[in-house]
Amino acid sequence: MDIPYSAEPRPDTGLTNATLGIWLFLASEVMLFAGLFSAYILLRVGADAWPHHLLPVGPATLNTALLITSSMTMTLSWAALREGQVARHRQLLLATIVLGTVFLVIKALEYRAHIAAGELPSHDTFFALYYTLTGIHALHLVGGLVVMLYLLGPGARLMETRREQFVHRIEATGLYWHFVDFVWVLLFPLLYLL
Repeated sequence: MDIPYSAEPRPDTGLTNATLGIWLFLASEVMLFAGLFSAYILLRVGADAWPHHLLPVGPATLNTALLITSSMTMTLSWAALREGQVARHRQLLLATIVLGTVFLVIKALEYRAHIAAGELPSHDTFFALYYTLTGIHALHLVGGLVVMLYLLGPGARLMETRREQFVHRIEATGLYWHFVDFVWVLLFPLLYLL
């Protein structure tokens, strides 16, 4: 059975199906990360002696700036598309992809340094949680980048036939990307500053 796409807001929520769907998905993601954050906090508070490790604050600060900037370029990409500025939309979406990719490269270099120092997940509770939290976040980032690459490439054909549906896909992708960025804004002080 094929459910037809509808761009009309639902009378019960005032949201389109795409927007409602992404918000429901993000609610499940909030539960996932809330569980992970809770585990970190409970283990840290309940530990007799919490291992104190100095993580590289400089690269993490740069990564924070990269993701905040990528949220801005994602929003501007969506706005440009809504205004019919397709070339600008594509440039800004590509900028978002580049910023997210640079974030992942910096994170990979950080992982490499920890691994070379013998700081693996088995090293202690802190590194087990560090790799779990940042690793799951990085996987979410990769997922967002894959969707953006698709929408920049073969998925962009939808813009020619069903423009409004394509705009909603960009909007949903943007909401997901903002969520992933927000998770990092919480992870950064929790792991690197406290």
